[in-house]
Amino acid sequence: MKRLPDAELDVMMAIWKTGDKCTRMELEENLDTEKEWSATTILSMLSRLEKKGFVQVTKDGKQNVYAPLVSQEEYLQAESKTVLEKMYNNSITNFMSALYSGKKPSKKQIDELQDLLDGFKEEK
Repeated sequence: MKRLPDAELDVMMAIWKTGDKCTRMELEENLDTEKEWSATTILSMLSRLEKKGFVQVTKDGKQNVYAPLVSQEEYLQAESKTVLEKMYNNSITNFMSALYSGKKPSKKQIDELQDLLDGFKEEK
């Protein structure tokens, strides 16, 4: 799966946030308000996402309706795997060390990680 540039990822995240289907206007309501998004910019991003196979466009009267073809979970899994492999030599230990870079994780974070690891042990 192709990695999305930040602006396209912002649009994709807004689509995932809206649910199964959305119009450009509905999508606009869920975009990051810190950035200024013009209608033409949004439409350009949607066109790119359609060409890349991330969204499907259908007509509903005069409006285009956009539906995600890739779930947020699928994208995050692929992106996380790529980062782990390329940047951390496929080492979870290297990743965790970099993530906390000298800061100690909280007890809650450690407990959550331990629960995750224990779940992996039980699956085998």
